[in-house]
Amino acid sequence: MKTIWPATVLLTGLLLLSGCAGTQERPRSTGAWIDDNILEVTIEREIRASDAAYKGAHLVIAVYDGLVLLLGQVPSEQLRTQAAVVAGSLYKVDAEKVHNHLSVGGPISMLARTNDGLLTTKVKTRLLAAETVKGLRIKVISENGVVYLLGAVTREQAEASVVEAQKAFGVQKIVKVFQYTDLQPTL
Repeated sequence: MKTIWPATVLLTGLLLLSGCAGTQERPRSTGAWIDDNILEVTIEREIRASDAAYKGAHLVIAVYDGLVLLLGQVPSEQLRTQAAVVAGSLYKVDAEKVHNHLSVGGPISMLARTNDGLLTTKVKTRLLAAETVKGLRIKVISENGVVYLLGAVTREQAEASVVEAQKAFGVQKIVKVFQYTDLQPTL
């Protein structure tokens, strides 16, 4: 029993470490994915803590390799602006990469949120099935019928992902929040 425990710990550690390296099809490491998820929770917590008026707001935060997307509904334009300022001021967040798509108004209904979840699933399935799109490199979020595509892709892959997303029934609009990997560096 004593020799099984260290072997189990070693095997588990090796499996976790192997998940930290990216591949051609999955360029993001497990560590980057975890960091993005922790940052999403942190950003939402800090926004809500910045003002009691966020209590009834519907906030959706998405992070993908430094790109931050703010979605949902807040009660006022001042809170909308404040959310972006709070998000941009946090450690590991570049204020220029914060995309504020919050709207002013009451939270959308639970039925609308359910439809958004189904829409996200339909679009993501199309992206994963498409040969011209690197579906694992694109995060899909839907809010009130609008589909947001985030990721680090080439311009060609971005356009192909929009074409595929448009095929999903129920898409009202598509917003691209991409970091393009094929841009020439500026000197």
